[in-house]
Amino acid sequence: MSRTVAIIGTRGYPSFYGGFETLVRHLAPYLADHGWNVVVYGRHAALSSNPTDMDPRVRSVVTPGFDSKSASTLTYGATSSLHAMVTKPDVALVMNVANGFWLPFLRLRNIPTLVNVDGIEWEREKWGRIAKTIFAIGGRATAQHATTLIYDSRELGARWEELSGRTGVFIPYGGDPRTGDDPPEGLGRRKYVLMVARFVPENTITAFLDAAEKLSDRWNVVIVGSSGYGGEFDNRVAALAAEKPNVRWYGHLSDDDILYSLWENAGAYFHGHSVGGTNPALVQAMACGAPVVARDTVYNREVLGEGALFVEPTPHSIAAGIETLLNDSELQQKFSNISTQRAHDLYTWERVCADYDSALRSHLPSDEVVSEPKIARE
Repeated sequence: MSRTVAIIGTRGYPSFYGGFETLVRHLAPYLADHGWNVVVYGRHAALSSNPTDMDPRVRSVVTPGFDSKSASTLTYGATSSLHAMVTKPDVALVMNVANGFWLPFLRLRNIPTLVNVDGIEWEREKWGRIAKTIFAIGGRATAQHATTLIYDSRELGARWEELSGRTGVFIPYGGDPRTGDDPPEGLGRRKYVLMVARFVPENTITAFLDAAEKLSDRWNVVIVGSSGYGGEFDNRVAALAAEKPNVRWYGHLSDDDILYSLWENAGAYFHGHSVGGTNPALVQAMACGAPVVARDTVYNREVLGEGALFVEPTPHSIAAGIETLLNDSELQQKFSNISTQRAHDLYTWERVCADYDSALRSHLPSDEVVSEPKIARE
């Protein structure tokens, strides 16, 4: 018998905005092909350029909400959860602890919930005091009301266990294999610096841009990303690209072919994420064989192993690490080989989607369980 899974808390399907959306673009069709009725809740603004009927295997449901930095997650999460209460799917996959407020609604209807907690949201610098408080309360609600917690890194799972006393299921993100494409016109293979990130403070944007000003005197610097809402970082990157001929800003890039070719041919990919767990952009960069310079965190070390240079979040340390990698073709190849192999061994979408499928099925009646979810993967 076909069962229904509702996916709540992303911008919808298909959407190309962030990590959760990347996951859903791979997971939703996988689950549909493995016997699930898949419903993905979304936001009208996020889907306006992506027709909701492009994939007949997945049902997209758009509920009302407020499109703003502070209110979108909470409002869309509330209306999506209320809709799911009425339609009563067999299980719900919920993204983001901010939606922990609405888990009691689903619990009242006996809908099992698996919650991907993302990172420690209330520690992110981009949020103000009120938003941090909301996320902290949402985190406590998630720990109290979620049927199962999903962590995208082991280190994140350990931190959550310290905070909440709950263990969970470890399922990271995946990456697509490298494409073999040439770099975009005007960029030489292994001769440019690349950063792909959302423009928020915890991604070390300020320190990287300080380093990029000096690096751009000698090297091409390619920046992909934006804040999503405009503001100081976007203005600074725009000014830097206008002032420095070696700086190229793509903004938010939804063309995977171009993005993957940028990763594949970069001489040094800077990854400055400081919070969260396994970052989807980092895993994809590894799958493309990008030589990585990463901010030194337990999360980045877990994912990269011995396949990167780790630096402190200062302009000098970042610039020095990038210069070292750009000037050493053997080290570039070494890191590229290590990252490609780790991505192949540990971070494939097939494996990630299979683990989600297994975890979801474990919440169905016992006669339908295929396998139990994994606390950790070897």
